[in-house]
Amino acid sequence: MEQGHDVICLDNFYTGHKRNILQWFGNPHFELVRHDITEPIRLEVDQIYHLACPASPIHYQYNPIKTVKTNVMGTMNMLGLAKRVKARFLLASTSEVYGDPEIHPQTEDYRGNVNPIGIRSCYDEGKRVAETLAFDYHRQSDVQIRVARIFNTYGPRMLENDGRVVSNFVVQALRNNPLTVYGDGSQTRSFCYVADLVDGLMKLMNSDQVGPVNLGNPDEYTILELARAVQEMVNSAIEIKFEPLPQDDPRRRKPDITRAKAWLDWQPTVPLQEGLKLTVEDFSRRIGNHVAAQPAPAV
Repeated sequence: MEQGHDVICLDNFYTGHKRNILQWFGNPHFELVRHDITEPIRLEVDQIYHLACPASPIHYQYNPIKTVKTNVMGTMNMLGLAKRVKARFLLASTSEVYGDPEIHPQTEDYRGNVNPIGIRSCYDEGKRVAETLAFDYHRQSDVQIRVARIFNTYGPRMLENDGRVVSNFVVQALRNNPLTVYGDGSQTRSFCYVADLVDGLMKLMNSDQVGPVNLGNPDEYTILELARAVQEMVNSAIEIKFEPLPQDDPRRRKPDITRAKAWLDWQPTVPLQEGLKLTVEDFSRRIGNHVAAQPAPAV
């Protein structure tokens, strides 16, 4: 919108909230339509960012059939719209297509190690089918597609009950509850600040590259390192408690972003310490525990 584009936002508010877009209400370039993309819709648009699908295990496992329908029927509806109006279509895919990876870091040509009948498969396999659909529409109907494989993303405006590790730790710390680490905390993730991700998505959409392209921060941290960083930033007296590891939880996750650097001239710029500080401040305002974030430790 700041670049002069008109934006139509479709949302069924399954995991979103209107308060996140209040700042745009009344803007002549913005329009909100409450809609579930598992149902078709007719619009005149030039570009479609298909971001619809709960991304947290808690939310996508709560209604796994709905998750599959969003990834399959929703993707078909959006690709059908792109085909009719000759719009460019960007699919927000996921690093979960790599499953519990047997190569490290993960490159885009790695085909993954996914359990097709596990409790996470509604999301993992749903996104894999969404990629299949995108490339089939591209090959069969010449739809312009862009496919981004998004790694762990965090930042302000995440739901308090999002269920992903950054928001879990921040909310637990602000409420003076023990930080829950699953397993021994040695499993790794790579955390990309939301502003960096959005920049990457826009660069991919407006590039000549189809993809898939990994978008994520290649800095790798153990879950225990993340817990200690949040602990030191919010309240060093909080305990860390350990719980059994969930089923099919990936052991390691780190993007190879060689392709994003070469094709899009993109790489993350916000370090974890800075992004965590902004995230803690946002959650603190919403939860009502006005804890000033301490200077972040090096992790």
